[in-house]
Amino acid sequence: MRTYILFTPGPLTTSETVKQTMLQDWCTWDDDYNLEIVQNVRSELVRLATDCPGDYTSVLLQGSGTYSVEGALTCSVPDSGKLLILSNGAYGNRMAEIARYGKICHHIISFPETSPVCPDTVDRFLSRHNEITHVSFVHCETTTGILNPLDELCRVINKHGKTLIVDAISSFGGIPFDAGLLNIDFLIGSSNKCIQGVPGFGYVIARRDAMETCRGNARSLSLDIYAQWETMEKKCGKWRFTSPTHVVRAFRQALKELHEEGGIMARHTRYEANHRLLTEGMTHLGYKPLLPAGRRSPIIASFLYPDPPFCFESFYSELKQKGFIIYPGKISQADTFRIGTIGDINVRDIKALIDAIGSIRT
Repeated sequence: MRTYILFTPGPLTTSETVKQTMLQDWCTWDDDYNLEIVQNVRSELVRLATDCPGDYTSVLLQGSGTYSVEGALTCSVPDSGKLLILSNGAYGNRMAEIARYGKICHHIISFPETSPVCPDTVDRFLSRHNEITHVSFVHCETTTGILNPLDELCRVINKHGKTLIVDAISSFGGIPFDAGLLNIDFLIGSSNKCIQGVPGFGYVIARRDAMETCRGNARSLSLDIYAQWETMEKKCGKWRFTSPTHVVRAFRQALKELHEEGGIMARHTRYEANHRLLTEGMTHLGYKPLLPAGRRSPIIASFLYPDPPFCFESFYSELKQKGFIIYPGKISQADTFRIGTIGDINVRDIKALIDAIGSIRT
């Protein structure tokens, strides 16, 4: 039974049926798990990612989404390569931190947290720097909720012939796009985002030829996505190390529920409706969105603190007592808080949240 609803970008509110699937234990060596569950999840992820599934494969990796980002970056970029990171928030900056830890030769172009990554700036930079071999960026930067221009960025990066790495952790499953049409080499996701599973593993959906280039590049044993992929390919879904069995089974149920909802487009429509009602309701209450309408994603929204006196901690505590969990802000330019609009929530839940916020004296 829920004690509160999560209005957060992951972990998020999951369905009761997803939770219930975790009540059974699974053996990591058993075919009922590896063949029937893991392999099904792997193939379904590829099917969701592209209409050209024969060109792509997927690998699952224990840990949060950041583990999979680190695995993708540290395995795809060889010692002879040079990575360009495009950042307009905390998760783009985290890519740079990963590159520093992994001793990956890299350059970072930073944009303001409230501005999208600019394709023209990227185009000019790549025109002057032929030494760049790989480019990475975050599709939906949940620092603010901004949505970066995926189509335009992919077009520019493909024009220059660079290996393309997209952190779609907060967008995959909730925003429609085709990785094959965009020629994305490595697409990174996580179990606890728009697919609406629970935390515990991430995944990399990759072009098969791109995955093959990762052999021997790993800078970590546990995060070697090539070795993990090779094991899953040759041993029918077996993981190299202990698998988060309950989480994977819950994810399979979440994939089934995504299909039953009508797929990614239908889920996107629900998220858009949630987000639209949230911003309208919050604006009516006097709260100002951080971003203009054209820059907001349907994943999470940032709102500026109202005029003093306003104490976020007290605001948060009162909402929690009423059954609602929101997020603190994460940007350096302004005092904000964030409200997620993804997960097993709908407009009825959004209306209840807005009513609760309206009843709080700030």
